[in-house]
Amino acid sequence: MSDFRLRVFAAVARHLSFTKAGQELFVSQPAVTKHIRELEAQYGQRLLERRGNRVSLTEAGRLLHAHAEAAAAAQQQLEDQLLALRDPEEAAGRLRLGASTTLAQYVLPGLLPAFQARYPQVQLSFLNANSERIADALLRGELDLGFVEGRTKSHDLHYELLLPDELVAVRRATPGGPPAAPLSLAEALAHPLVLRERGSGTLEILEFALRAQHIKLSSLPVALYLDNTEAIKRYLEAAPAALGFVSRRALDREVAAGLLEIVPIEGLHLARQFEALWVQGQVLARPAQRFLSFVQGQFKGAK
Repeated sequence: MSDFRLRVFAAVARHLSFTKAGQELFVSQPAVTKHIRELEAQYGQRLLERRGNRVSLTEAGRLLHAHAEAAAAAQQQLEDQLLALRDPEEAAGRLRLGASTTLAQYVLPGLLPAFQARYPQVQLSFLNANSERIADALLRGELDLGFVEGRTKSHDLHYELLLPDELVAVRRATPGGPPAAPLSLAEALAHPLVLRERGSGTLEILEFALRAQHIKLSSLPVALYLDNTEAIKRYLEAAPAALGFVSRRALDREVAAGLLEIVPIEGLHLARQFEALWVQGQVLARPAQRFLSFVQGQFKGAK
């Protein structure tokens, strides 16, 4: 997209915000307004409607947005293909990764430096969001490769097993106390619960397991929904009566430090899988292929 004004317009259309578009492109809001006005003058039509702080696309704006996104995708594809011609065995170009919270915080970051050292010509970006948003971003063409956990699957996406995981109940540890005794499910669910937000794979796994035992989430004493595991752990450290559910892989430091403890719950096993995903029928570009193979190699045989 050689015309910078089209990049500005595409950013405004994507965010429906002049401010966020300016932040994305590192230009001032007045500059954003100037570029939009120049485009409207060039095409002789209003592209955006502004009512107070709300921005919406006109019919002409929707048409131009579709063209701008297609042009940007075509340019990026050309750049990736030209880079690939330098060395058919090497990986080069853009790689837009997305991962749900547990994977983004505790699994993948430790692998990125080694991948970058092996493939220095790959330009990495990384989105951390819940599983639902990662799937949506892939379908919108905003990501090349995603990594999620959860049970819900889209028929428009291809899923491939990456790594097994388990959710466990956790609470604040008692200093010097004995290991946590197992609780019945009824005892565990009587505690104030701190859970992940709607759209997260973690909450989906828990909700599915409870539904199998004819328990509705709406009937439980949920103290708080939070959008990341770190926030849940910090909350639990300050709330001795509360109970949370997080990945076992997220607890190594806190358990070792005696801050949190895992609480066995009788009759509740929350196994899940981490999976890689991409658009169904899409052939992954070489950077995405290399990253997927690299990650799979790191986890081969992992339990």
